[in-house]
Amino acid sequence: MKAIIIDDEKRARVSLALLLQEYCPEVEVVAECENLSEGVKAIRKFNPEVVLLDIEMPGHSGLELLDFFDEKDINFGIVFTTAYNEYAIQAFKLSAIDYLLKPIAPEELVGAIARVEKQKNIQFKALTENIQNDTFEKIAVPSGNSLILLKISDIIYIKGEGAYSEIYMSDKSKHMVSRNLKNFEEILLKDKRFLRTHKSYIVNFDEVVSYNKSDGGWLDMKNGNSIPVSSDKSNLILDRIQIVKR
Repeated sequence: MKAIIIDDEKRARVSLALLLQEYCPEVEVVAECENLSEGVKAIRKFNPEVVLLDIEMPGHSGLELLDFFDEKDINFGIVFTTAYNEYAIQAFKLSAIDYLLKPIAPEELVGAIARVEKQKNIQFKALTENIQNDTFEKIAVPSGNSLILLKISDIIYIKGEGAYSEIYMSDKSKHMVSRNLKNFEEILLKDKRFLRTHKSYIVNFDEVVSYNKSDGGWLDMKNGNSIPVSSDKSNLILDRIQIVKR
C-alpha cells in the first residue's frame, strides 16, 4: 500500500514514517511533504492508497486538501493527524477514514491502516460485482470512517446541496454523504431508471407516482415527497412517460 505523509514538522514526518516501517510493513511511504501544495503534487504523481495528513499547517490547512481535486479523482483514503481534537467533526465531514491525535499511538495507527485496507476491499468488491453482472447493482458511499453499500434499485432520489448529497432510500432511511450530485450523475445516469430532473435532484423514475406540469412542474414520489422539475427537463419526463406507455 502506497502512502504519502503531509506534515510541516520534519520530526513528525520522520516519527510517523518510522512507526509505519515498524508496525505497518505493508505500507510504503512514497513521499514526505512539508506543505499541502507539495502534497497535492505528490498525490497526483504517485497515486497513493492513503494520505496521512496534518491539519494545522502554514498556508493551507489539511482540511482544504479536497479543494484541489475533482470528485472523480479522489481514490485515496485520508487519515488526519493532529494535536488538536477540535477538528474531529470537520475531518469526518470530509469522509476521513480515521483521525489520529499526536503523539500517535502505534495501535491506533495499525487500526487506521487496517480500516484503509478494509474500505479499499469493500470498494473493490462492489466494483467486481457490478462488472460481473454487467450492471451497477450497488454503490459504496462514505459514512464517517466506513463505507455503506446501497442497492441502486432502492434509491428513491438524491438531493444535492453544494458539496454534499442526501440519498433517500425506499426503507425511509436517508444518507448524507460528502459527494456532490455530479459524482452520482456520472454513475446513475448509465441506468435508464434514473433522470436528472433538476439541478439539485436525481430521481429513480420507477419511484414516480405522477407528474404535475403546473407551477414549473414536479414529480410526486412513492414516499410522499414532491421533486421539482426544471423547465428544460420537462421533455425528458414526457419522453419517459411515453416510453412507459409503449
